[in-house]
Amino acid sequence: MNNPIKNLSKKERIIWIGSLVIVFISNVLSGDLDWLTLLATMIGVTSLIFAAKGNVWAQILMIVFSILYGVISFRFRYWGEMITYLGMTFPMAIWSTITWLKNPSKENGSEVAIQKLHRKHLILLIFFSTIITIGFYYILQILNTPNILFSTISITTSFFAASLTMLRSSYYALGYALNDIILIVLWISASIENPAYIPVVINFTIFFFNDIYGFISWRKRELEQQK
Repeated sequence: MNNPIKNLSKKERIIWIGSLVIVFISNVLSGDLDWLTLLATMIGVTSLIFAAKGNVWAQILMIVFSILYGVISFRFRYWGEMITYLGMTFPMAIWSTITWLKNPSKENGSEVAIQKLHRKHLILLIFFSTIITIGFYYILQILNTPNILFSTISITTSFFAASLTMLRSSYYALGYALNDIILIVLWISASIENPAYIPVVINFTIFFFNDIYGFISWRKRELEQQK
């Protein structure tokens, strides 16, 4: 639970600050600044850079981000996103916080130990993701959710990403990167109706590149831990 910023390398500080600057400028230049969206995105970006280091503060910030993003989704009636982040990502981030605290790396106590996935993990992930996807699809139908196909896919990818995070797998970042792509599509659709949501598209594009960096970082650490 030490200061996570001190553990960032020079490259990671540049990625973090650069991402924050791009997010801030894109939101300000939109002409319709939404302070809640800006705050949520900055917290999300910071969470991702800490996650790339395997620092537990990433999960604590994800708890805050889930609440804020749930509110943002509620305003546009993206019920799938709201339910996903408040009903699934939020509690799983709490669970991940506990799991990461209990499993520090032997090489560096400020980083979480990476776990290799086993067959039982994959079977359970596929089983529960199938049930959740089918169940949420009918819920979204009842709620008359816009772009229901992509909203449903987003729930599936979010579940995989959050579960892999809890399992301390390097592939959590690929799950979130895939979810970022789905969210970019969703918010592009929203932006067509209301250009004020264009900054949200840019926000998730930044998230995508940060998640890719997170995967590269975790794979590198995973190889080092195996040695």
